[in-house]
Amino acid sequence: MAAVLFVPIFMILVLLLNLTIKIRRELTKKSSNLPPGSYGWPILGETMEFLGAGLEGTPEKFIKERSEKYKSQVFKTSLMGEPMVVLCGAAGNKFLFSNENKLVTVWWPSSVRQLLGHCLATSSGDEGKQMRKMVSYFVSPDAFTRLYIRTMDLVSQQHIKTHWQGKEEVKISPTTKLYTFELACRLFMSLEDQEQISKLVTLFNFLEGDNISPCQLSRNKILQGKESYFCYKESTSEDNENGKFMSEPVIVNNILMLLFAGHDTSSVAITMLMKNLAQLPDIYEKSKMIASSKEAGEFLQWEDIQKMRYSWNVVCEVARISPPIIGAFREALVDISYAGYHIPKGWKLYWSSSFTHRDASWDPDYANFDPSRFEGAGPAPFSYVPFGGGPRMCLGKEFARLEILVFLHNVIRKYRWKLQIPDEKIAYDPMPTPVEGLPVQLHSHIA
Repeated sequence: MAAVLFVPIFMILVLLLNLTIKIRRELTKKSSNLPPGSYGWPILGETMEFLGAGLEGTPEKFIKERSEKYKSQVFKTSLMGEPMVVLCGAAGNKFLFSNENKLVTVWWPSSVRQLLGHCLATSSGDEGKQMRKMVSYFVSPDAFTRLYIRTMDLVSQQHIKTHWQGKEEVKISPTTKLYTFELACRLFMSLEDQEQISKLVTLFNFLEGDNISPCQLSRNKILQGKESYFCYKESTSEDNENGKFMSEPVIVNNILMLLFAGHDTSSVAITMLMKNLAQLPDIYEKSKMIASSKEAGEFLQWEDIQKMRYSWNVVCEVARISPPIIGAFREALVDISYAGYHIPKGWKLYWSSSFTHRDASWDPDYANFDPSRFEGAGPAPFSYVPFGGGPRMCLGKEFARLEILVFLHNVIRKYRWKLQIPDEKIAYDPMPTPVEGLPVQLHSHIA
């Protein structure tokens, strides 16, 4: 029986292999001026090497090795079953960000599109622009009223009291996820019931998993409970310029996206911030001095956030060294000429923040932790891209700034911490994640 099954399976594999080789030959015939590079293995391409570099903790390695091998800042490869061109460094970022919706558009692997559904992250063109206007209501600076800051301050203080106070050890990574997730639930969904928030936390833990089946099942369960989870006003989903409204499914998809993006990237940034502050006592002391300038029990105001320039420079330096988003994909809308090479219409493109931030040609001192690099004019344009750039720059940048600074203010006033595993491995899966959760030993300032 096994032998009988083996024959058709073997034949299918051979056919797929031949089809892959034929497609690659046709692609090469159509354009003899493609960027240098290799498609890697049939079907798989170089996907395993790409993902493996991230899991090893060096996502920039995949690009660096090939850029050096081909002596080029642009090269071709095959990732996620697609022919792809990688544009390296600030020059590549500038080209892609400047040509959004002109020469290129957003692209995601099918599994990601399936999970996110129809929302801002997966939309492009005029529809994407309209949706961006409507979604920006939740995260734009205009939304940072006294209530936003007060809510963040309250949730941060309560989180520390519940999960930190009286503890000798805390695992930073999973704990900060609870803080950012509760905050996202309160601000994006007007959800304050702890039981419902706990249920959503469990579902989102599955949603962020590696296996597509439980992820999709988790998403379906969230959508089935949308009446009890999602609270929104029609006015927040209206495009005032065109008088259009988002449909209910699209609103739900966008809130799901906000919940995911609004808590995951911020919790990663906080985790890596805590790691670096534990390793850099001088930076910690300067940050603590700023936090100590506020009276105990006094709530933060918008003016206080604006004064935390040094603390934000520290956060930016952490995001430079360990960007929460290591890169993103685009799709060529037309045939493209770049750096003397031809990129066919329909091909996918990739830009990398992790490689850009470690590009010695732009910053020979990239390995040194130095918040002062963000003083004055800051890094050169397109050389610092943890939030992306161009029309698709992260909508939540200012929201993240507020969320992280409020948490830092409250935790650093009360605690000093020491890494329990100083050399703990950081894997990018795809975000930087301490494999053991970054356990720290707590030392309270209060006797």
